Amino acid sequence: MTPALMLKGFEVELYTGRPDGTVVGCSSEVAAALEGFVTEPDRRNLEYVTAPEADYDRQLALLLEPRLRLRRWLQQRGLTLLPGSTLSLGNSRRFERSDPDNPYHHYIERTYGTRVVTASVHINLGLTAMQPLFAGLRLLRCEAALLLALSASSPFLDGAATGAHSQRWLQFPLTPERVPLFRDHEHYIAWMEQQLQAGTMQNVRHLWTSVRPNGDDRPYDLNRLEIRICDLVSDPEVLLAITALAELRLWQVQRDPQTCDPFRASSLDPEELALLADANDQAAARSSLDAPLRHWRDGSPIEARAWIRQILEELAPLARELGLDARLTPLAGLLRHGNQAMDWLQRQQSGTSIRAILSGEISAMAVQEQHLAATMGTDPALGRLG
Repeated sequence: MTPALMLKGFEVELYTGRPDGTVVGCSSEVAAALEGFVTEPDRRNLEYVTAPEADYDRQLALLLEPRLRLRRWLQQRGLTLLPGSTLSLGNSRRFERSDPDNPYHHYIERTYGTRVVTASVHINLGLTAMQPLFAGLRLLRCEAALLLALSASSPFLDGAATGAHSQRWLQFPLTPERVPLFRDHEHYIAWMEQQLQAGTMQNVRHLWTSVRPNGDDRPYDLNRLEIRICDLVSDPEVLLAITALAELRLWQVQRDPQTCDPFRASSLDPEELALLADANDQAAARSSLDAPLRHWRDGSPIEARAWIRQILEELAPLARELGLDARLTPLAGLLRHGNQAMDWLQRQQSGTSIRAILSGEISAMAVQEQHLAATMGTDPALGRLG
């Protein structure tokens, strides 16, 4: 019998703007008008969250339905959804508050400015037993750079190429600056309480790192892992492929912790592992699939693309067992042809303007949504997926 898959859920942040790629903020109006949307501190991006659901086809529906509703609302105002994870055409010098009276938003603006005005997707995977949760946390923290390498989509800022593939991850203020690999739940609780007491975190949500435990009463009541490192993946099928890769790694570490838990299988000590993971994340932000990384097993050098291929080959039997082999298919093309950031940079280097690149991608996003809606038997006028 095939084991039940893990519950999954997504927190999707999006920019809104004009068809030519100009960002136009309207998150407060959207949140007031449409169910399921919430504001970010800056009004130029907004967020929706999908309900926990194990089935990948159902998650595809849950990802698509809010976008269809939002797109119709925006079209009535001459606006649309924008791809990418940074303010590609600007203006990163100005913060546009969504709620001027919110004291936490005031703290965010005063402390970080527009470094936090990014769009991303957070992937939540359900785990309720603490030992597998923290073993999985350690593994995904040590391989988070690979997920960023697949999802990188922010090579531009303020109308120019930044030299990075994920400008978002380079500019986003990791908080606290140093986060250990947690031994267990008790270690995590003690560390969190210490950070809150010291003021390095304002609240339990103020842990901004690549992968973190999550739950309804952090740090005490946990039921999932949250992957926070990914740039916005505008193609839902690619996002689900990346999610399937992460889920399969979590299944692996549960079945074989001796081989897959970095605390058991690495020659490096916990502090060295944390430093290696953070350095890999920065390297992946700069060069994504071409990034020179170091493997957590022994610190040996390995290219991100080669490491992902190695993992996919290792995962193939488990993927077939769990019925996820077809779900991984989009990753093969991504590894061959490059991610969104690499494609955009190649087009820009060939002479296409950043505005033209974004305009083309905006149209492609809309066409893809209509194609998926038609494939899934959706009535675009209702935006309901069955």
